[in-house]
Amino acid sequence: MKDAIIGAVNNAFKSISMANMILAETTASVSELKKDPMGTVSAGEGFPVAILNRNQPVFYCVPAKAYEVLMNKLEDMELNAVADARKGQAVVKVKLDAL
Repeated sequence: MKDAIIGAVNNAFKSISMANMILAETTASVSELKKDPMGTVSAGEGFPVAILNRNQPVFYCVPAKAYEVLMNKLEDMELNAVADARKGQAVVKVKLDAL
């Protein structure tokens, strides 16, 4: 009996945790994407489009410009993390001619 209750709770938790957050304002089905790929991209008006399969997001269709902006932002964040990690280190003076 105890195992049955634990199994039921686990199954309920799995069904709850399977809900996915959609991180785009525009969505399209895989079928819509197949019919008109460029129209699907255009529907997002420059922003990502969540592609759904059976009402679950399976991937995001991200326009090239938005992807470029995202990659630049990630690079900036990584460089800021490096700069923050080096904050307070001793400064080393170097002459370019000596290199």
